[in-house]
Amino acid sequence: MLDEERIKEANNNVKRYFKEKLIIRRDPETDIINTFRINSEDSLKVADYIFRENLSSLWVIVTSYYSMYYIANAVLFSLGYKVGDRISHKVTSDALIVFIRDKLAKNILEDYETAKREAMDLNNLSDELIESFDYERKKRSAFQYDMNTVVKRTKAGTSLERAKQFNF
Repeated sequence: MLDEERIKEANNNVKRYFKEKLIIRRDPETDIINTFRINSEDSLKVADYIFRENLSSLWVIVTSYYSMYYIANAVLFSLGYKVGDRISHKVTSDALIVFIRDKLAKNILEDYETAKREAMDLNNLSDELIESFDYERKKRSAFQYDMNTVVKRTKAGTSLERAKQFNF
């Protein structure tokens, strides 16, 4: 679950990102949003294939994370927030917390009320989804750049499942 310190950090960072033009307000463009969506779908397909064929746990983690990264940027851009090229992964992570977290909880609530009227803590669910993005961003970085890290198939499977849930 996202703690208050992480939420506060994200809010402070996003203010700085706007000043430094690491994220800007921009009218959404369907072509760019569709490109993000296609990249997300392609990345998830590749991750699934690599996992099924047991080719590389590292690349399951990397491509699973990228599917999440691309769909997150599609959602942000559809709301008018365009993430720049510099430190884009951290900017995306913080922007999800600031701009998407509450909307996601509201959408989840509406979906669940319509479907089953189930009672559940939706803020925790939205926090878990956003936190899974942040966790996978950090794990992808550690596994991609720290060659001494032992990458296990189970961690790759977890990354793939998180990406599927995040993209859904």
